[in-house]
Amino acid sequence: MQRKYSVYATSRGFRREIRLMFLLAAAVIFGDAFASPQALSIDNAQKASIGRSSFESVCHETLADSAAIAALRLVCQQGPIAHWAPANGASIVIGFVGGFARADDLNHPEVLFADYLREHYSPALHAQVFSNHDEQGALEYVTRLLDLNHDGLLSDEEKRSARIIIYGHSWGASQTCEFARELSRRGIPVLLTVQLDIITKPGQKPTVIPANVASAINFYQSQGPLRGRPKIVASDPARTTIIGNFKMAYSYASVNCDNYPWFVRTFNKPHHEIENDAHLWDRIASLIDAEVVDND
Repeated sequence: MQRKYSVYATSRGFRREIRLMFLLAAAVIFGDAFASPQALSIDNAQKASIGRSSFESVCHETLADSAAIAALRLVCQQGPIAHWAPANGASIVIGFVGGFARADDLNHPEVLFADYLREHYSPALHAQVFSNHDEQGALEYVTRLLDLNHDGLLSDEEKRSARIIIYGHSWGASQTCEFARELSRRGIPVLLTVQLDIITKPGQKPTVIPANVASAINFYQSQGPLRGRPKIVASDPARTTIIGNFKMAYSYASVNCDNYPWFVRTFNKPHHEIENDAHLWDRIASLIDAEVVDND
């Protein structure tokens, strides 16, 4: 009888594990690959009418009902920086979206945040978002901007002049660290990495920050089926400052996630509440401001 119970318990545990794996897979695919049809229709209409390159395309009042825009409501209050040019050259900000999301998916605050940065710091900053599967595209973008003499090669001086910031959510947060590591292999320094609710991509080590990164910060939450990694560490503490590992909780302050379908809002909401957290994006904007302006 004990043996039969043991077999039954094992079988039940196996079925529970399978159900969890299915839920996790669905949460990743449906959570990061698709957005709500309502949000898409608003974004596409706005894109057609005024264009994504303008500041108004990010902070325009007609997008007030978009959860992705709402995530930037605090940073949108800042407006562009006027009459300022950097003494040490333009900074480069690279963003990575999570899951299988497209780099131009306006339902993701990561994408809109890059638009905001370009306008806010123009012409002192270049910002571009990539799929977390497009490391090569990001590398080509950075290389092109650093190659000041356009000879197709990066000199030691051009590498030393790099002022790079990287951010990402979910698999994009995992890719953030991996991209910094790839830049390290090429001798290119990174000012700052910002990781939001890290979900480890296969074959990557997103919690060990490479020594070419000057400062790194990690934001995570611990609810729902997809939970961010709670701790990042420096591979060389003498060269990298870990600003902190900050746990975010949304039990008492729900965040609008209408830019995702009902499945995500029901089963995986905390993972996207942190992505849509306006206070968090405001904090990230302050961190970038400290690197771009205060250290200029």
